[in-house]
Amino acid sequence: MVVDSSNCPVIREPVPCPVCEVPQCPEPEVIERIVLQTAPSQPGPEGPRTATAGELDLPVIGTVEYVVIEPPGLRLEAMIDTATDLTTIRAGNIRTVEKDGKRFVLYTLVDPETGEEQEMETRLRRRAAARNGEGKNYVVLMWLTLGDYRARVEVGLSDRTDMAYPLRVGRNLLTDVAIVDVSRKHTLDR
Repeated sequence: MVVDSSNCPVIREPVPCPVCEVPQCPEPEVIERIVLQTAPSQPGPEGPRTATAGELDLPVIGTVEYVVIEPPGLRLEAMIDTATDLTTIRAGNIRTVEKDGKRFVLYTLVDPETGEEQEMETRLRRRAAARNGEGKNYVVLMWLTLGDYRARVEVGLSDRTDMAYPLRVGRNLLTDVAIVDVSRKHTLDR
């Protein structure tokens, strides 16, 4: 097949528009420079892992750790939840009473080692919206010990039985205390 080029139209170069200017993008401005550094590591049973990290040299903890509740000195397995503001504990038989014009909360905690119920009475600090949006939780002050760190923090009492762990540690205990490595569990027991 032979093509006759005499029938083809002539293609001209586009004529630039004298009125329109084509905008040119400026060079990108460096706002933040990311520098990658290797963190010091410590060999462990599963290989080298960091023991501390960050500018504050904070301990690295896992998503599940043991926390001691005082009183009564219970050692509970806790889910470390950086998405939650308030630490929450699973409690049973929650009720309020008034003594000398002050409100107190009566509740029970279960010792995971013996299964024995511990009766507790703590002054009511405030009421907070429940995580599931239904009702309000009672909030009390408790002493919590996570590794070497001990603090008195607000703890919400929850009667939810579907909690995977009896304690959910929130940011009110974790901020500037530890760095959470989601691939690890029980790092403070080693």
